[in-house]
Amino acid sequence: MKNLVEELRWRGLIHDMMPGTEEQLMKEMTAGYVGFDPTADSLHIGNLVPVMLLVHLQRCGHKPFALVGGATGMVGDPSGKTAERQLLSLEDIQHNLDCQKKQLEKFLEFNDQPNSAEVVNNHDWFKNISFLDFIRDAGKHISVNYMMAKDSVKSRLETGMSFTEFSYQLIQGYDFYWLYENKAVKLQMGGSDQWGNITTGTEFIRRKVGGEAFALTAPLIRKADGSKFGKSEGGNVWLDADKTSPYQFYQYWFNSSDEDAKNYIRVFTLLDRATIEALEKEHDEAPQLRLLQKKIAEEVTCLVHGREEFDKAVAASGILFGKSTAEDLRKVDERTFLSIFDGVPQAVISKAELQEGLGIIDALSGKTGFLKSNGEARRALQENSVSVNKESVDMEKTLSQEDLINGSYVLLQKGKKNYYILKVE
Repeated sequence: MKNLVEELRWRGLIHDMMPGTEEQLMKEMTAGYVGFDPTADSLHIGNLVPVMLLVHLQRCGHKPFALVGGATGMVGDPSGKTAERQLLSLEDIQHNLDCQKKQLEKFLEFNDQPNSAEVVNNHDWFKNISFLDFIRDAGKHISVNYMMAKDSVKSRLETGMSFTEFSYQLIQGYDFYWLYENKAVKLQMGGSDQWGNITTGTEFIRRKVGGEAFALTAPLIRKADGSKFGKSEGGNVWLDADKTSPYQFYQYWFNSSDEDAKNYIRVFTLLDRATIEALEKEHDEAPQLRLLQKKIAEEVTCLVHGREEFDKAVAASGILFGKSTAEDLRKVDERTFLSIFDGVPQAVISKAELQEGLGIIDALSGKTGFLKSNGEARRALQENSVSVNKESVDMEKTLSQEDLINGSYVLLQKGKKNYYILKVE
């Protein structure tokens, strides 16, 4: 077996670790788990850190369990929260769990090997436990003083915390105990904000059955400029292609700062140490080439969306930032096209107007307002600064059905950076 702790350490993926964890992992194949909160129907890139912990666990010869919190999702984790959050319905939780499970299955190996990955749902064991059974069999093993000492509780004492949220760490601790007893799981991993919840589990196992379990957490990712990791102008960067397109996903990583890139390439890729150190050296010698950013964007986009979507994202980047033609635009699917030109103003025209032939002056001003007047449109055309679908045009141009991209769009452009989209309905 490969030394998991050593692998995680050089990647900067260890924040806290219980004594004896490394020895346990080197002694035998060890089952470990990470829990995922079903607050949304997609994971986001902030979830990639615990996902990568499971990936490395399996690659080092151990057995990974991904726990989706059908039961804990009904309670709500107070860790890192300043206020109580809205509780989800059972239907919403189940929908979110189903979606997240499909995403998790992309990263782990589900095969016939001893260390094959498994996905478990804690609702499967909690649904048959009564409240009285739980407070008798679980609650008596962890004192209120112990629970009050946790950061997730102490940080909320002034603003208040419901009993529902207060009980969360005990419920998560019971998860660890159940997996320990029924699946021989001896390790729980997660982000550093989960340390209190995880160690409650190890303590519960020790007190209830005299067992020994272990904990390992990774640091929370911070951006060098102080802004929140995993957020773009549009909000979370999701793993679901319908929420964050592969092009937008690719661009997030490509636009990393040099300082962040040196962290991200270790945390979010599976490249080995020698390859990463060689890339870092090349990058330092010619930072303007953005070699690290290009490699991170490639590795993570391929990991999440596949090689085909990565190739589309690169082609899309060329359309916006490089030289491209109408033929290049027509190769791009509608979702990617709209991602490239997200936020670009649009006007809607009818199919009948296009069938009759729409003169370029009307397209630029009269029908759209892209340019302020017919006079401005004529001047721009005379200056040869107007393009239709990335190809320069003159005043004789008439838009027709042949100019449509994906059967619905025409891209107008003045100069290098001013775009406008005609949508045909």
